[in-house]
Amino acid sequence: MTDEKENGTPEETPDKKESGPAPQPGNLEDMLKDLSEYVQEKYGSKPLMSIAPAFRPPSSPAAPKEKKKAKEFTLDFNYTPRQVKEYLDRFVIKQEEAKKVLSIAVCDHYNHATHDLGKRVDYDYVKQNVILIGPTGVGKTYLIKCIARLIGVPFVKADATKYSETGYVGKNVEDLVRELVRKADDDIRLAQYGIIYIDEVDKIASAFNVAGRDVSGAGVQRNLLKLMEETEVSLRDPMDISSQIEAVMEFQQGGKVEPKLINTRHILFIVSGAFAELAGLVKKRQTRAAVGFGGEVESKKPDNRYLEQATTRDFIDYGLEPEFIGRLPVRVVCEDLEEKDLFHILTRSEGSIIKQYEASFDAFGITAAFTRDGMKEIARLAAREDTGARGLLTVCERVLRDFKYELPSAGINRFSIDRRLVRNPRAALKRILRDPGSAVDAALKESVARFEKEFEQKHGLRITFTPEAAAAAAGQAEAAKISLEKFCRLLFKDYPYGLRLIRENTGEREFIITPEAVEKPGETLNSWVEKAYRGGKNQ
Repeated sequence: MTDEKENGTPEETPDKKESGPAPQPGNLEDMLKDLSEYVQEKYGSKPLMSIAPAFRPPSSPAAPKEKKKAKEFTLDFNYTPRQVKEYLDRFVIKQEEAKKVLSIAVCDHYNHATHDLGKRVDYDYVKQNVILIGPTGVGKTYLIKCIARLIGVPFVKADATKYSETGYVGKNVEDLVRELVRKADDDIRLAQYGIIYIDEVDKIASAFNVAGRDVSGAGVQRNLLKLMEETEVSLRDPMDISSQIEAVMEFQQGGKVEPKLINTRHILFIVSGAFAELAGLVKKRQTRAAVGFGGEVESKKPDNRYLEQATTRDFIDYGLEPEFIGRLPVRVVCEDLEEKDLFHILTRSEGSIIKQYEASFDAFGITAAFTRDGMKEIARLAAREDTGARGLLTVCERVLRDFKYELPSAGINRFSIDRRLVRNPRAALKRILRDPGSAVDAALKESVARFEKEFEQKHGLRITFTPEAAAAAAGQAEAAKISLEKFCRLLFKDYPYGLRLIRENTGEREFIITPEAVEKPGETLNSWVEKAYRGGKNQ
C-alpha cells in the first residue's frame, strides 16, 4: 500500500539523486520579481517590487554592524496641575473647567508612569483615559496637542469612523499604536508614553444601528478595549507587505526574526465627539424623574448643563459599549464659543491665526496690520459661521484671499486690516491699489498704536511716537525686513528699566519718542535718566 497525504492523494516517492552541495537560497530580488509577476498576472495588482523598493538587498553582502547600546530613556515629568493649566491658558481661550480636569488627569497619569518607569508599582492603577464632549471648533484637539507638546511625547490623532471591526482598507485600530512609534522616530520607549486621540467617537455609537452586523460601531469599541488597558502590539503589521518583506530579510540575514512589540500600559487614550443627542437623553431622563416625583420640569437649562450631568447609563443608552465607556473615567465637557471668545482667541492666544496671516504676508515683504475693530468684525462674522474657532479661518481666508493674490505684485509693503476692509474687502482692495500711500499710512499708525498699547500693558508706562519718529522706525524696520512691532521691541528693549528709574525720581509716566530716540535709543535714554537724577523733567 502506498502512503497517503491528509487530503487522500498518494504520496510520491522522491527519486534518488547523486549527493552534492546543499541548495542555496535564491536571490531575494529575483524571488520578489517572480512573485510580483505572478500576483500581477493572477490578480492584476501592483508589482511588489514597486511597493517596497527600499528593501532590495545590496549587490554584495556587507559585514554585520555592531549593535549600538540603547540610549537610556527617562521620562522627565515634574509639572503640577496648576502649571499645566497655566500653559494651556496661553493657547486655549475659555474651557476653564476642561483645562482644570485635563491638567489633573495628565499629572496623575504621567506621575504614575514616572514612578512605574523601570519597575512595577505595588498597587493597581486605573488609567485616566479621557472622553471630551463638545461641538466642533471649541478647541478639543488643540487642548491635547498643547499637552503633548508641553510633556514632549508623540501625539497621534485619528477619526474613529475610519476603522471597522475587520479593518479599514487593511488597517485596524492597532495601526494607531504603530503610527505613534513612527511619530516618535521609531523610539519605542518614547512612544510607550505617547498620546492617542480618537475623534468623532460618537459616530461609532451603535444604539440606533439598523439590523445587521455592525462593523464600524460596537466592533471598533471592542477592538479599542485591549489597547486602552494594557496589551502588547506587534509593530509588524501582518497586512503590510513592507513589514513582511523586512521580516524575510531579517530571517535570511540572522536565521530568526526578532519580535518588535510595544506595550500600551502608559499610552494615554483620549476620545472625543460632539454627542449631539446626548443632552436630549439626559434631559428626557431628568424630566421623567422630575415628573414622577411631582417636581418642576426645567426646560430652559443649557445643553452643557445636561451634558455635565450625563451618567454612564446615558452613554450606554447613546450607544457606547459598557466596557468601552467604563475605560474612560475622566469626562470633560467643553463649552460653546461666543463672539467675545473668538475675539479673545485672535487677540490673546499665542496660537492666534492672526500670526499665521501676518507671516503669510511677511513672506512677500508686506506688513499686514490687524486693527482692533477689524478683529472684532472678523470675530462677529466667524460667530455666524457656527463652527467655533474654525470660523475665524473661514472668514480670514474669504476676506484676505484677493489681497494675497494682488498685493505681492503691486509693490505695496504695508496695509491695514480694519473693520471697513473686513466688511467690504473688494472695495478696500481697489482703494489700496488706487492709492497705496493711504494704505501705508493707515498701517503705520496701527502698528505704532499696537506697540504703544503693548508697552503700556506690560510695563505700566505710556510712550507716544511723533509722526516723524514713527516714519523713521518704519523705514529702519523695512530695511531690516522685520515687522515694525518686532523692530520696536528690539530697539527699545532697555527702556522699561530706564523709564522706571525716571518715574521713581520725577513721577513721570508718559514719554515722547522722537526721531532722535529712534536713531540713538541708548544715548537718548541715558540723557533722560541723567536729567531725571538732576531733578529735571524730560518732557
